[in-house]
Amino acid sequence: MKDAMTKLWHSRLGHMSAKNMEVLAKEGFLPLGEVGKLDFCESCVLGKSHKQSFPKAKHTTTRILEYVHSDLWGSPSTPASLAGNKYFISFIDDYSKKVWTYFLRTKDEAFMMFKEWKETVENHTEKKIKCLRTDNGLEFCNHLFDELCQSSGIKRHRTCTYTPQQNGVSERMNRTIMDKVRSMLAETGLGQEFWAEATSTAVYLINRTPNSTIGFQLPEERWTGQKPDLSNLKRFGCTAYVHVVQEKTSPRTIKGVFVGYPFGVKGYRVWIPEEGKCTTSRNVVFREEEVYKDTLIDTPNAPTSSNVQSTQTTSSDENTSQGGDSSSQGGDNYIPSSEPSSSSSSSDSDDSDDEGLSFGEEDESEVIADIENYLLARDRTRRENIRPPSRYEDADFVGYALQAAADIETEMKIPRWSSLMKNHTWDLIDKPDGARVVGSKWLYTIKSGIPGVELKRFKCRLVAQGFSQTEGVDYNEIFSPVVKHVSIRIMLSAVVNRDYELEQMDVKTAFLHGDLEERILMKQPEGFIKKGDENKVCLLRKSLYGLKQSPRQWNLKFDSFMKESGFIRRSYDSCVYMRNLNKENAVYLLLYVDDMLIASGCKAEVRLVKDTLSQKFEMKDLGPASRILGMDIIRDRKKGILSLSQETYIEKVLKAFGMSDAKSTITPLATHFKLKSLGKA
Repeated sequence: MKDAMTKLWHSRLGHMSAKNMEVLAKEGFLPLGEVGKLDFCESCVLGKSHKQSFPKAKHTTTRILEYVHSDLWGSPSTPASLAGNKYFISFIDDYSKKVWTYFLRTKDEAFMMFKEWKETVENHTEKKIKCLRTDNGLEFCNHLFDELCQSSGIKRHRTCTYTPQQNGVSERMNRTIMDKVRSMLAETGLGQEFWAEATSTAVYLINRTPNSTIGFQLPEERWTGQKPDLSNLKRFGCTAYVHVVQEKTSPRTIKGVFVGYPFGVKGYRVWIPEEGKCTTSRNVVFREEEVYKDTLIDTPNAPTSSNVQSTQTTSSDENTSQGGDSSSQGGDNYIPSSEPSSSSSSSDSDDSDDEGLSFGEEDESEVIADIENYLLARDRTRRENIRPPSRYEDADFVGYALQAAADIETEMKIPRWSSLMKNHTWDLIDKPDGARVVGSKWLYTIKSGIPGVELKRFKCRLVAQGFSQTEGVDYNEIFSPVVKHVSIRIMLSAVVNRDYELEQMDVKTAFLHGDLEERILMKQPEGFIKKGDENKVCLLRKSLYGLKQSPRQWNLKFDSFMKESGFIRRSYDSCVYMRNLNKENAVYLLLYVDDMLIASGCKAEVRLVKDTLSQKFEMKDLGPASRILGMDIIRDRKKGILSLSQETYIEKVLKAFGMSDAKSTITPLATHFKLKSLGKA
């Protein structure tokens, strides 16, 4: 009876602990006879469960390589290093606390880096790895890792799921490394693409820093048994002058930035901003009181770190790595280290010592002065990749215009400007006093085209700056319908089941066909203002791109024409048109702004619709439908199969978020989600 009352009071008091109930009973708040020992309460376990605290880890290793901790740091969104790496894998010897890091482009390189590191350290020390501690990442938990560890007699220790604390040595080391990296980059002003160089240097210094867990000994000293020489240390990111061989009268050094200690070379690694690449040399003079960001203040036109291309490499960027001390310096591989150069900033000025960079180029002033070497734009090699300019005066405008002009001449034959004139888009009038004028702007883009149908092309478009319009003055109604996706799916299904013809068309400059109802004045387009007409403005007749009512006016124009041509607009979808419904030559048309799908069992009827549209509007016949709304249409009429693919769209999304190199998975779902059947849900 007492146990039952204790449990009842426990429930009444919101599952109070037994100790607090005893206090209430002693103070007289509860009857003493009704409060006793509390039995197991399942509700408390379900509601109050929490993670257990972690005791301080203790490892009693007595020799190097008896116990190794490893972890992988990075993500697909990590800024690419100079060599294009986004990850690093770390190895920590538990006895000496020495750290090695290898840089990776993708996670699947982790096994090869472990295998390389294992062979290197075992060969150098003549000892074998006994135990390896990792988390449950797929880069560690795979058959390649398991087979290698099994054949080598390496015991595996893994963490519990979502319990990174059990791999605390590696996790804490990653934090220590990245704290140093962020501090060094902030101090020097170098860009994030230098994170690998900073990481390599941080690891090199950590191995020469007293560690409290080993009695404030140096990990490098505990690993090798010898005291490391610290006289060669220099300030990361400081100005460095590298000895070079140039012309007799040219400077004997080139200015750069110190970014680390290369492995296997008695020298220093220096980034040359003017060249956008790194070099290694022993003939370096350091100016440690000045760092990279200080030089940017002095020389505002100096190249910034954003100018560095990850694909730029030199003979000195030889995948060097500071085994354990510094890792591949932005390279792809990483080899354990020995002591780097103990020689300090010796600037051997002896002319016979030609070690370093060799340049056969003239001084910049001499190159500019040599007018004979100047090439006209027409004589230069045509650029393959041209970035669309953001505005009319952009630096890329000339290159874009030349490319666009070539495309117009060879493919389009008709300049974009003629479309504006042909449709009588505006009248040029004197600007009325106090009139409200909408701005205009040229937009430039590169159309990807449709594989096998339409080539990539350069495109420019004049748009009105509709954001300055006022509701009730410059526009009223703006809603414009588009075809529903479900209508497209029904149409495609009918095309397959009835073996219809499926054609596609596109309206050129569709919005220019809409008639404006409001009086709108617009500034003249840049580059087309004639002398003497500077004070004139454009009185718009047609719905120019950018105006808020343009989509609606185009839709009204198209709907009116379709009804005149005998088509019926369906009530359930305002952008689905039908004609001859009860006949064999029934035809269906779906409209999404300026993209059209035309389906019919009669090819002649499809041809008739195309001709009718082309007589009214300026159309582009794209032939059999192959892409609509970013979806590729793949059809096999012999097998009666039609499929849709969004591969191109997905690739664009992955590229936009820096995940082009991400590994695919069968089920793109987090592992903690538990799926249940509908019957059990």
